[in-house]
Amino acid sequence: MVSGAVLLLSFTKEQLFASVNTHYTVFGDTLMYYTTFLGQPEVIIPGLLSLLLIPSLRNGWYLITAICCNITPLLIQQWLKRIFHHPRPLSYFHWFDHKAEWLHYLPQWPELLRNSFPSGHSQGSFSFFCFLTLLLPKQYQKAGLIFFVFAISVCYSRLYLAAHFFADVYTGSMIGAVTTTLIFSLLSRYRPVAKSSAVPEPVL
Repeated sequence: MVSGAVLLLSFTKEQLFASVNTHYTVFGDTLMYYTTFLGQPEVIIPGLLSLLLIPSLRNGWYLITAICCNITPLLIQQWLKRIFHHPRPLSYFHWFDHKAEWLHYLPQWPELLRNSFPSGHSQGSFSFFCFLTLLLPKQYQKAGLIFFVFAISVCYSRLYLAAHFFADVYTGSMIGAVTTTLIFSLLSRYRPVAKSSAVPEPVL
């Protein structure tokens, strides 16, 4: 959160975008194209539903919390998109007028032009992976770092694929992480207490 704010204050939107988009490889083109899917409903929804296979999460609390933690940030993000209507990089740099030949973009990538702010993929990935991290038992919470890397990778992919500016992914990630954490913290008060498997001592 802090480092992203420092970058926004230290560089222009063009500089931050170009620092990612102009550094590409053939392998990176393929990797980033598929990495960005981690922030889409096609991955998030099956991922949330698959957790129902865990007995301790097969309850109403999980369903309500999963929906609230992932849908509420989505609604906020969509509401902001409708307010700002910021142009995407392809539109901002006048791609169709050939005034930005340096911009890295491939024909097989989605051609997005409008509603750039904030990034839906960044919000979706941070909501999803933050939610997964909060669900982890205490002894496995360090694994949340892996989820963080996945979420950050989605943000990076949006700049790499010329779909968003840095401010878009930064704001989207903040909406996802902060909103999800607040909602989870509120609803965790009502989380069912896991039954202990310990054998009670006999009463003398």
